[in-house]
Amino acid sequence: MKLRYSLLSPLAAAPRRMSEHASGYDLSACLEAPLILQSGSWGLIPTGLSLEIPPGFEAQVRPRSGLAVKHGITVLNSPGTIDADYRGEIKVILINHGSEAFTIEPNMRIAQLVFAQVISTELEASPELSDTMRSDGGFGHTGH
Repeated sequence: MKLRYSLLSPLAAAPRRMSEHASGYDLSACLEAPLILQSGSWGLIPTGLSLEIPPGFEAQVRPRSGLAVKHGITVLNSPGTIDADYRGEIKVILINHGSEAFTIEPNMRIAQLVFAQVISTELEASPELSDTMRSDGGFGHTGH
């Protein structure tokens, strides 16, 4: 499948896969200057990128594992969903769970984009649902 994208700024970087079998495309910060994300704070980071996602697909914005394990930086609404009909700039909500301030540099790889097929469904109201062994057992239901 081919997918079209536009770079909205001369500072923007194209999304790219970092290895042959990578499922995600790295997204880069489209910044003119470094941005400091204090411990416990979050920010909306522009990428300077827009996508034309075909109907029946979505893009998911996910954290980069290296930023998470080394610095406590992750995507706040992970995974963020980009719908097929959105054509605006992709922005990433990063949060700093680390104990120190973190500097986001211009063109730093900040998140990854994974494309997924979306199954179209219709929801139907019903006064009753079928029973299962779990039924309404919630969080920690299995005891493990």
